[in-house]
Amino acid sequence: MSKKHRKQKQNNKFLPLIVLGGVLLIAAAFFLANQGGGDGGGTPSIAVDQQKIDYGDVKFDVEKTFAIKVTNTGNGTLRFKEEPYVEVLEGC
Repeated sequence: MSKKHRKQKQNNKFLPLIVLGGVLLIAAAFFLANQGGGDGGGTPSIAVDQQKIDYGDVKFDVEKTFAIKVTNTGNGTLRFKEEPYVEVLEGC
């Protein structure tokens, strides 16, 4: 058996270990990234610049737009786990 052929067989023995090590490194990085360790231990608090938006009477099929400024006034990271909930009240 030539030296080249023996060296290839030795490399093939370590290939599964190398692949397994790579998969474990990726899994560990994913786990650490999703832990949310960057919060700093604080508590987030949300504040908006307008509690109510009143356009008055609006004709049917007329589009109106508005902007709301959302600010984190707390000392932790503010994250939305679900879609932000907006309530539309009629006649207020």
